[in-house]
Amino acid sequence: MIRFVIPFSVSIAVLLFSAAVAWYEGSAILDNPWEWRYSTPFTQLLYGVVNNPSDISQPDYFVYASKFQPTFPIIMILSSLYLLILIGYNTLKQKRKWLVFYLTFLGGGLFLISYFTSYSPTVGGHILFSIFIICGLLRISTALIINFQVLNLIKVNKVTN
Repeated sequence: MIRFVIPFSVSIAVLLFSAAVAWYEGSAILDNPWEWRYSTPFTQLLYGVVNNPSDISQPDYFVYASKFQPTFPIIMILSSLYLLILIGYNTLKQKRKWLVFYLTFLGGGLFLISYFTSYSPTVGGHILFSIFIICGLLRISTALIINFQVLNLIKVNKVTN
């Protein structure tokens, strides 16, 4: 149990700290009205055109920080992925097939998210695209390795019986 609680607690702390710093860094969007058209997708989706700084929603702070100061958003994404894998592994370690499906689903989601960041003109967008692709490939390859281990265990059990 302690092998789960300590990494879980540390990754939650890292996630909260990096989210707070990314949120603070992203609040600079309030001072850059020329960027409102390009860096406020959530506000535009929910409310339409942004006319005042008070119209900007909180998730758009993270979009702005990801585009122009990506260090803490990257740490936030990596700690979130670590948490998802840690929770999924501890929940599904007895059911290896379900773990394979979970990791494949997670990798596919990362590939989908990388599609949305693939055409970003900013350096932060390119870095996020690379991170999403690499993490997606790692999740899919881990799922394949676990799947082949499960298949080998099934073959070995059939041969010995």
